[in-house]
Amino acid sequence: MQNFQGVGVSPGRVIGTIRQMPKPVSEPPSGEQLAASVTAEEAVAGLKTAAQSVHDELKARADRASGDGKAVLEATALMAKDTMLLKSATKLINNGSSAERAIWEAGASVSEMLHNLGGYMAERATDVLDVRARIVAELRGVPAPGIPASDTPFILVAEDLAPADTATLDPAVVTALVTSGGGPQSHTAIIARSLGLPAVVAARGVDEIPDGAEVYVDGAAGSLTVEPSEEQRAATLAWAENAATLAVFDGNGTTADGHLVPLLANVGGARDAAAAAALGAQGVGLFRTEFCFLERDTEPTVLEQAAAYRGVFDAFPGKKVVLRTLDAGADKPLPFLTDATEPNPALGVRGYRTDFTTPGVLERQLEAIAIAASETEAEVWVMAPMISTPAEAARFASLCEAAKIKTSGVMVEVPSAALTSAAVLRHVGFASLGTNDLTQYAMAADRQLGPLAELNTPWQPAVLRLVQLTVAGSAEEGHGKPVGVCGEAAADPALAVVLVGLGVTTLSMTARSLAAVGTVLKTVTLEQAQELARLALSAPEALDAKAWVRAKLPILEELGL
Repeated sequence: MQNFQGVGVSPGRVIGTIRQMPKPVSEPPSGEQLAASVTAEEAVAGLKTAAQSVHDELKARADRASGDGKAVLEATALMAKDTMLLKSATKLINNGSSAERAIWEAGASVSEMLHNLGGYMAERATDVLDVRARIVAELRGVPAPGIPASDTPFILVAEDLAPADTATLDPAVVTALVTSGGGPQSHTAIIARSLGLPAVVAARGVDEIPDGAEVYVDGAAGSLTVEPSEEQRAATLAWAENAATLAVFDGNGTTADGHLVPLLANVGGARDAAAAAALGAQGVGLFRTEFCFLERDTEPTVLEQAAAYRGVFDAFPGKKVVLRTLDAGADKPLPFLTDATEPNPALGVRGYRTDFTTPGVLERQLEAIAIAASETEAEVWVMAPMISTPAEAARFASLCEAAKIKTSGVMVEVPSAALTSAAVLRHVGFASLGTNDLTQYAMAADRQLGPLAELNTPWQPAVLRLVQLTVAGSAEEGHGKPVGVCGEAAADPALAVVLVGLGVTTLSMTARSLAAVGTVLKTVTLEQAQELARLALSAPEALDAKAWVRAKLPILEELGL
């Protein structure tokens, strides 16, 4: 029996045979030159045609996808047409390089530049290398790299997955996902959660397991075992029996003693919203509006935006829908709004800050939201991302008031906003904690990096303290304003209990997590949740906080969560 330990990012217990991701496209020989029969102009034209084909294929896959997968594919498709990448390759071709070698070297240069920028831009480095391989495959006339084709289900094991591959995982064929790299908030992790696919990341050495080996994967424990034991086989059967319970949410988020905790969904568009409503979501806690416009080179008109928003509102008549205004920048560049040359985009002009450099876009978005809200029965709330100071909150509130939007709020993802939440909340009606970024900024740990996985977890006592301070600030001076969580932390049933104990009023998550979180919440009283919150805050390390709380929630082990 051989064991591998990683970071569990999506629960589930499965046994199956593994398939390793194919080796990547081979590198064109160093110094490879243009063939004598091919001119530089012909090679450049061929390169552009190949890049366009890659873009179109990824875009077609995006059109068939939804939610996080759709957004990832659209962003990767844009990279295939990246001006910097193609200009760099064209220059090399004009100097005599073959098209394959030129795009290979250009991709390496652009990827290294993005990696060195750190933060979100380091994630885009993976996209560049993926696109580079696809273009080389297109130029060679061979299949693009991707998930192995199979007539039978298997567990997919890889060093890491390109975003475009992760976005098209078919849960009917791929029964679990394990990578030796990646981080707990990487594309791989987020999309696995949205698919309800058991997944483990940062499990070093798993990419050396031979194809066909039978393994046991525990997505909650973050472990993989070769040659499963009888006990593990029994655990797999128990998980399958519990799957029906964990697939249905009754639409009533509450603790055992009746304390209401509305469970909301994170969505990126109308299709997501309809799916979330069908799964029982009590509303939308995070509508990522920028996902409607990732493929746009120009700003959408007010009426185009209003139509996109209306599609989400209509899925939740009479219920709360919280929009996040454009969170462009960093890993979600929009050509009409952001500057791709920033040296450190994760700390740059992103979110609300884009209104400093491109005034007018935010006000037109608010106008569109107001129009859509006036035509729907949904209860529309609007919040701004990357708010850092009370003055920014006050200005955003005034913009919402001018647009005749009734309820304005802020995202708390910058530690300064958590530390000054009392002053921030004097100006707006609510706050929503974005725990993904809040953790990254509090711990100075890029959320995409596997080696930093232990740092980059919302179980860090320092992050929990920031949540506590935000809630405490909301109660100062009689504010009593709601504070929700819309980051990935809300989808962890154990952490959801802690968040409720800290005073968080709503939890928003990928819709597939609603049933599991709702089931666990119903097993504890509010007082017990508060006791577990105090326990987590007293822990010296994140691993201790998580272990101590889980030990007090036996339902997690029973359900395989």
